[in-house]
Amino acid sequence: MSRIGKKPINLPAGVTATVKDGVIVIKGPKGELKQAIHPIVTAKVEGDQIVLDIANKENQKENALWGLFGALIKNMIEGVVNGYKKQLELNGVGYKVSMKGKNLLLALGFSHEVNFEIPAGIEATVEKNIITISGIDKQLVGEIAAKLRELKKPEPYKGKGLKYVEEVIRRKAGKTAAK
Repeated sequence: MSRIGKKPINLPAGVTATVKDGVIVIKGPKGELKQAIHPIVTAKVEGDQIVLDIANKENQKENALWGLFGALIKNMIEGVVNGYKKQLELNGVGYKVSMKGKNLLLALGFSHEVNFEIPAGIEATVEKNIITISGIDKQLVGEIAAKLRELKKPEPYKGKGLKYVEEVIRRKAGKTAAK
C-alpha cells in the first residue's frame, strides 16, 4: 500500500481544487495548474482535502501510480502557494549572461552568443553571474534549469561552465600533478 497515496492531501487557505473528466485543477494565489490523472487513480475533493484511491491496493503498479499522483498534487499545491526557483551560477573567464527582453543572452566561449528562450510561465532574472529561474510548475522550472545547464556543463579541471548554486564540482588535478 502506498504511504504517500493513502494520506489525504490538505488544501491550505486560498487554494481550491476541482476534479473533472480525469483532470485536476489547482488554483491558488500565484496561479493555476492542471494535471491529467491516470484512469486507475480516482481523485475526490472532500471539503479542504483531496482524497486519492485505487481499486486494487495489492497491485504494485497501481500503488506506484497512487503515490506518484499524490506527490504531483502536493507539488502543484506548493507551487501555487509559494512557487519554485532554481539558481545557476556561471563561472569562467569571459563567460557572461544578460537579459535581452524575455530571453537570456549567454556568452559561453563559443564563436557565437547563445540566445536561450524562456517559455511562458517561467521568469528568469540575472544578477552578476547568478541566473534565477522561477515559476509555479516544479517540473517546468527544473526542466528549463537543466536545459540551461546542458548548454555548457561545468568541467572538472577549471570549473568553467554553468552549475547549480548548491552543486559541488569535484576538481581534478591537471597534467602537472602526474610529474
